[in-house]
Amino acid sequence: MKHLIVSGALALSLSISSTSAMERELIMPMGDERLNWDGFEEMADLGLQDEVLTIFGPWLGSDNNLFESVIAYFEAATGAKVEYSGSDSFEQQVAIDLEAGSPANIAVFPQPGLAKNLAAKGHLLPLGQDTEDWIKSNYAAGQSWVDLGTFPDEGGQSHLFGFFYKVDVKSLVWYVPENFEDAGYEVPETMEDLIALSDQIVADGGTPWCIGLGSGGATGWPATDWVEDMMLRTQPPDVYDQWVAHDIPFNDPRVVAAIEAYGVFSRNDDYVSGGGGAVATIDFRDSPKGLFDSPPQCYMHRQASFIPTFFPDGVEVGVDADFFYFPAFAEEDLGRPVLGGGTLFAITSDSPAARAFIDFLKLPLANEVWMAQTGFLTPHLGVNSEVYTDPTVRAMNNILLNATTFRFDGSDLMPGAIGTGAFWTGMVDYSGGQSASDVATAIEEVWKTSVN
Repeated sequence: MKHLIVSGALALSLSISSTSAMERELIMPMGDERLNWDGFEEMADLGLQDEVLTIFGPWLGSDNNLFESVIAYFEAATGAKVEYSGSDSFEQQVAIDLEAGSPANIAVFPQPGLAKNLAAKGHLLPLGQDTEDWIKSNYAAGQSWVDLGTFPDEGGQSHLFGFFYKVDVKSLVWYVPENFEDAGYEVPETMEDLIALSDQIVADGGTPWCIGLGSGGATGWPATDWVEDMMLRTQPPDVYDQWVAHDIPFNDPRVVAAIEAYGVFSRNDDYVSGGGGAVATIDFRDSPKGLFDSPPQCYMHRQASFIPTFFPDGVEVGVDADFFYFPAFAEEDLGRPVLGGGTLFAITSDSPAARAFIDFLKLPLANEVWMAQTGFLTPHLGVNSEVYTDPTVRAMNNILLNATTFRFDGSDLMPGAIGTGAFWTGMVDYSGGQSASDVATAIEEVWKTSVN
């Protein structure tokens, strides 16, 4: 969503909060055996005592506090002082600061698109080959994370500019374990099994899926996640990348096939609660509630990790509701792709402390401090998953750790006229009965005529 840009000073006064280093304390004591302290003591030798590091990002409120708790350990390890500022107008303000020549040392981007644009203007500093090699070796699906953080610079040369830290997962199917148990259903391991399970539920007189695309002015967006997941399950990741970058047209037969793969579920009246024609009229926030009716209106709901917010009061995730990985086609042999999002750290004003902070984020400790609290997923293979206090979050992170490919939400990377416009409305048209080919062609025409 675009925000009105006011003067930098007023924007800062209205939307930015910061915390001084003096207010930070370690939430877990030095040497706590729950955390991995490898590499922590060595950071004291970097000579950063009393250096000041500035970080600008999107986190306010509870996420701000959680990030501050991680910063405290960097300060304890190095003696440096960190000034973090968070803003709900981050996308606009970071560009203003860079153009004015007054950026923070590090910027925390909520998605790669803006970072890519700023790298092309010469505003980001490469992270170097050592960091690229480290990511490949230490992150699940490491090459994916390198690819996602690599952009052309102002001369057209590609470098790793972004280090991903704190990730979200979208490739999830939610269900009620008691309903599965009562009916004798098992969690499917492959997409073929998922389709077979859907057929079995229909044969037993039930309805497999609840799907809702309604979201006010953003109606249609849940279907874009379905299509993106299907692209990753029917095509290699480089084809997904070409689609998102418009290196292939939106109506490429492979894209049309992914839309139709979504339609196998959404346009089958037997599969969907209310029938396929109703999915665009059902609010996405209401759509999972059919899981909890008695008898259930549906048995499964594909949605990202945030959806329990809209479950009925009293539903306990891990007990009354659970999830499984939205599986891949065994016959396609494309591994275990995961769709999601996440924040990436980039250096916008170089300093030894900025480089040290990127290295600090590589430590298991920098991940485990947040993991031990709430709301943190990481592809870091070296972390101790036992620090999670919530077994549901641990299970979600295991999906990330077992991924062979990770890709960012494609609609978020497309131009706004497509990703938050024609793609959304096209999915509504598809739900209304238009063919996948006609819908994809209409989106392609918008891309060709309305996007520079």
